[in-house]
Amino acid sequence: MSQTKQPITTTINQIHQHIDQFVRLQGWIYSKRSSGKIQFLQLRDGSGVIQCVVVKSEVPLEVFSTSEDVAQESAVIVDGIVRKDSRSSLGYEINVQDLIHVSNAPDYPVTHKEHGIDFLLDHRHLWIRTPRQRAILKVRAEVLRAMSNYLDQNGFTRVDPPILTPTAAEGTTELFHIQYFDEEAYLTQSGQMYMEAAAMAMGKVYSMGPTFRAERSKTRRHLIEFWMIEPEMAYFTHEDNLNLQESFLSAVVQQVLEHCEVELTLLGRDLDRLRAVQPPFPRMSYDEAVLWLQKQGRDIQWGEDFGAPDETELANQFDRPVFIQRYPTKVKAFYMQPDPERPEVALCADLLAPEGYGEIVGGSERIHDYTLMQERFSDYNLPNEAYAWYLDLRKYGSVPHSGFGIGLERTVAWICGLEHVREAAAFPRLLYRLYP
Repeated sequence: MSQTKQPITTTINQIHQHIDQFVRLQGWIYSKRSSGKIQFLQLRDGSGVIQCVVVKSEVPLEVFSTSEDVAQESAVIVDGIVRKDSRSSLGYEINVQDLIHVSNAPDYPVTHKEHGIDFLLDHRHLWIRTPRQRAILKVRAEVLRAMSNYLDQNGFTRVDPPILTPTAAEGTTELFHIQYFDEEAYLTQSGQMYMEAAAMAMGKVYSMGPTFRAERSKTRRHLIEFWMIEPEMAYFTHEDNLNLQESFLSAVVQQVLEHCEVELTLLGRDLDRLRAVQPPFPRMSYDEAVLWLQKQGRDIQWGEDFGAPDETELANQFDRPVFIQRYPTKVKAFYMQPDPERPEVALCADLLAPEGYGEIVGGSERIHDYTLMQERFSDYNLPNEAYAWYLDLRKYGSVPHSGFGIGLERTVAWICGLEHVREAAAFPRLLYRLYP
């Protein structure tokens, strides 16, 4: 092929469409090695990584000199011929004809040696360039896409709640207080209450966005800022809610498997564990869960909430997520509908992921009776003035309704098999980390 032809500008993930063609790739040097008269450049462009081979006898001297000079994370433009290569994990490589050095990256700090986690988090803006971190962020994006796809295709309307709120969904002890001109306000911990209002207007709605918890927690499951996806459905019972959750989550996992197998494989994920995430999900009552844990020797009594080790033991009995339902009313939020046959427990459920990832979904049927909600306001010392609008939902055309919230980063951590949820966010906010 003549080198005078203009190259086809493409990306690494589309390279299979251009076998034996003259192409242009624009990216950065991830790594390189040399065998003297041949330079092997690993090029990344955000869509993947490919090997670019520069043969001294086949290119002008200045091109080969450039290939010798470029260092890790130097920005380059590569022109060359796409060749099949069975030795490559991608199946292709580039036979380089021209190499343009766009910019240097002197003394690049995130090298290919081992680094401590604090160093990597200090350099998170650079750490995300590595193939592993890119793979996680690709999976995260696909999870969000899959969630939107499922909800949009099943009659839901997206409604965006405010981030600044005058009230709290579950009490104010774990919220960030801010001054809102002459009033006190909070960073949202949930969009649920606003979704309940929207459900009375639209029927089935959902929100996606950041939420904040001022929890002084340093566990592998917790972030200070994280994303929640919160569907809310009018005329949905507790049972309807559980059926929707298992259909929703399994659809999300299967779409990620379909579109991110390369990324999951790079992360070392056991794909068979994800293929098993199919309805129906097993279900246990809180009563059954407490008895089972007691038989395992755990020190827990009826009426106590589960800790992370309890959730891990419960979930590890199964090859897919498990619902634990009907928790004691007193350990759950004020708005949860009590079981009419057992008012001491709520029509609620937590969905626990296997493999030690714990709760990824929490949901319930909501109280729809005006008088009962008034009683809960009194029981929980909630200010009537601040919550008047929420009580109005029970006054004007109230109906039974249900909803749930799913934490995005925990879900991504489980799907990817990550040790810590911090890698599931591009720039995680942790107890002692606000930089970068």
